[in-house]
Amino acid sequence: MTKCPFCDISDSEQVLFEGNLLFFMSTNDPTLVESGMILPKAHRETVFDLTEEEWAESFTFLAKVKTYLDEKYRPDGYNVGWNVGETDGMSIAHSHMHVIPRFDDEPLAGKGMRNQLKQPENRRPSQGGSTG
Repeated sequence: MTKCPFCDISDSEQVLFEGNLLFFMSTNDPTLVESGMILPKAHRETVFDLTEEEWAESFTFLAKVKTYLDEKYRPDGYNVGWNVGETDGMSIAHSHMHVIPRFDDEPLAGKGMRNQLKQPENRRPSQGGSTG
């Protein structure tokens, strides 16, 4: 099994703050400069593996992250979500909640997380979509 890159990251400069069970880190994405992730300190492969305590702290942590991002960047909106499994785009099997501030001047402003999924070319073959 490959070592999880998120399990030993708590000393990283990317970690902006920590709770008892979770931490918030910046993603260092050159396009989504202001974005970050909330992660459990314990290895949990997906959001469905979180404990009740981790769920509860996720809720309070998200409010703390929003306050921080609101004060620092003054976004016009947010996308918040988890990817689960490779099909959904999860590239590291350690549960992480994406927190992405959105701004009115973005080229894709007004297009939510589901926009790409709702395109006709994403229709599954079993639902009458393209097979190739």
